[in-house]
Amino acid sequence: MARDDWDPDRLPDLSGRRYLVTGSTRGLGFFASLQLAGAGAHVIMTGRNPHRLTTARAALRRQVPDAEVETLLLDTSNLGSVRAAAATARGRTGLHGLLLNAGIVHPPRQREVTRDGHEVVFATNALGHYALAGELLLALAAGRGRMVWVGSMSTVISPMELIDPELENDYTPWRAYVQSKIATTALGLEADRRLRAAHVPIASIVAHPGYATGGRTRGIAGINTPSRGKRFLDNLQAPISQSKERGAWTLVRALVDPLAEGGQFWGPSRGATGRPVPATVPRVARDAELAARLWNYCEHATGTVWPYLKASKTKRR
Repeated sequence: MARDDWDPDRLPDLSGRRYLVTGSTRGLGFFASLQLAGAGAHVIMTGRNPHRLTTARAALRRQVPDAEVETLLLDTSNLGSVRAAAATARGRTGLHGLLLNAGIVHPPRQREVTRDGHEVVFATNALGHYALAGELLLALAAGRGRMVWVGSMSTVISPMELIDPELENDYTPWRAYVQSKIATTALGLEADRRLRAAHVPIASIVAHPGYATGGRTRGIAGINTPSRGKRFLDNLQAPISQSKERGAWTLVRALVDPLAEGGQFWGPSRGATGRPVPATVPRVARDAELAARLWNYCEHATGTVWPYLKASKTKRR
């Protein structure tokens, strides 16, 4: 079990360790990257917009002048982009951690599909991360690293059934978001089961940030510049909300705490706010049969078979 004396403001020395963070240009991804870099890690910041990536890297370097940070174009809604980014990342040294953070938080009003033909929220939040983790599995194994999938409080307060992941019927923006987070949680837990069964030295963990809002987060040019109205409205929710910086605490602890374990679900101590602690897996994501079906769907939808798991299946025959 993880220690009780964890201090989010005093992370262990991460010098010599490499982490890739998806969706690094703002929000949780930026602050997770900032916290990792501040502890001495080499951080690969990723995003789909080159200008925003440049801005985010410069903002991070203003906070941590000696940070070891590089950028990598990656759009998790585009499987071609996922494979290209993974090929670049694989060409370097091993990875110690992969934070699967990028995602659509405010889905479109009407159902949209990607160029690959998948519903855009499910593709961005779940399918792309499944494919990326599979493509980077060898690099993670080389670093004996771990992957952290980002879940959400929404899976507790709105426990939907994951029957139609692409929402070809009954699409709503809220349903699209919640189902995508049920999927990331179920995939993260299923990944750990399969990696353990194949004796692969990689831990898969799920973490959620609680209720983290931009209006309660310090302003950083190009990263977080909420209006006065947003600050006022978000501060009205102060008892049940926290900053994006604090929301990132849980993701970072799951990624770097040596005593965090594969298969765990992490969240803030008070549910929506607080220090990062192990939490209870949402009921809807505990169904191992559902997770296995979802895994098989992602495998066929992305054309990605995780390498060690493929070898393990072949060996068992």
